[in-house]
Amino acid sequence: MNAPATTELPVAVVGAGPVGLAAAAHLIERGIEPLVLEAGPVAGTTVREWAHVRLFSPWAEVVDPAAEKLLAPTGWVRPDDAAYPSGGDWAERYLQPLADVLGDRVRYGTTVTGVARAGHDRVVDSGREGQPFTVHLRTADGAEERITVRAVVDASGTWATPGPLGGDGLPALGEKAAADRIAYRMPDLKDPAVRARYAGRRTAVVGSGASAFTALAGLADLAKEDAGTHAVWVLRRGISGSTFGGGEADQLPARGALGLAAKAAVDGGYASAVTGFRTAAVEREGDGRLVLVAEDGRRTEPVDEVVVLTGFRPDLSFLSELRLGLDERLQAPADLAPLIDPNVHSCGTVEPHGVGKLSHPEQDVYLVGMKSYGRAPTFLAMTGYEQTRSIAAVLAGDRAAAERVELTLPETGVCGGAGLFDEPEAVAAVGPTGNSRAAGCCGAPATLRIAASASEAATASGGC
Repeated sequence: MNAPATTELPVAVVGAGPVGLAAAAHLIERGIEPLVLEAGPVAGTTVREWAHVRLFSPWAEVVDPAAEKLLAPTGWVRPDDAAYPSGGDWAERYLQPLADVLGDRVRYGTTVTGVARAGHDRVVDSGREGQPFTVHLRTADGAEERITVRAVVDASGTWATPGPLGGDGLPALGEKAAADRIAYRMPDLKDPAVRARYAGRRTAVVGSGASAFTALAGLADLAKEDAGTHAVWVLRRGISGSTFGGGEADQLPARGALGLAAKAAVDGGYASAVTGFRTAAVEREGDGRLVLVAEDGRRTEPVDEVVVLTGFRPDLSFLSELRLGLDERLQAPADLAPLIDPNVHSCGTVEPHGVGKLSHPEQDVYLVGMKSYGRAPTFLAMTGYEQTRSIAAVLAGDRAAAERVELTLPETGVCGGAGLFDEPEAVAAVGPTGNSRAAGCCGAPATLRIAASASEAATASGGC
């Protein structure tokens, strides 16, 4: 039996999150049929898991242009460009309506378990390029299925695979046994049950990015109501000028506010910092509390809870039969990795990029969105939208459009460089109600009031 012509097959898009749905919209715009495979029961399933967190990008930067064209005929009303959505807002007001427009092009409860060239494992060369892909699926009821597609766009993200507590990238000794007291997501301290878990207790927050800032700010706010609440901020590095991010120098003002809130938590005595601490083991005291043990033998005071916010990493297991060209450190596409390497670049120096930086030895396979960054942090949604625009163009045979850059990213101070806190006078100039003078990108407000309390700042988080 002859297989259908490759160009007649759909393009598989893995994940119905912001970038996956944008990919579908761009493919439709190019006359290519997408098939979106979503493991969860609704659009933006993982976004909904951090529904309580507010993005540090405004609506102007998190709505894809091609997606908006699909939504417009339905009567969809675009939210205020200058407002900052929460994860819940993003899912309910944009992602789900977009998925609804796509209709049966989106399959829910469908987990991708493997992708390969039809009839070829990764070793076989002969006739490889002319073959479509087979995608192996597991449905919600446990049934198995195999479909054939012309290309694969993996927008499955990294949320399901958070980094461990261990300082060497592996779980610390005793980490798994202490799972009852360790969380790997930002706690929703507005939830009464979650709030009760942390109120009046000592919590170690491990990490140094926006998520850690948010957790510290929230715990500081909780400490103002319950004096027994205290955060122990565990950093693998020392505190330097860039530790608290860009502050007023960040062109995403809400993101800069996070660092200022974290600094306020430390300065106010609501959090104490432990620096240069790379966790090797977790030990449980007789009363159930945990002690973190560093590689150099140092030990923390006992803590009741641990919140591990050490980043995320891509799940590449279901792509093992494909020939991916990945950087050995970041697990990102090899040509993209030098642009996003956090050892060298801040996120503001990452160039907008498309298919040229995302290609692999295996033709017509692309990792996009947060997954394209591998282990690198601070991905912006509009970067993913540009990626998918370029990929849709090349799949449609429009190489010129694919190679053209149609996005300008701002220079930001949050994830590298000196930031606000190198100069003592800059620190002194930032009061609890100071204003950010840095203009936001893509229509963000020119000023943003720096939060007077940690709870205000805690709403200005997220990864977009």
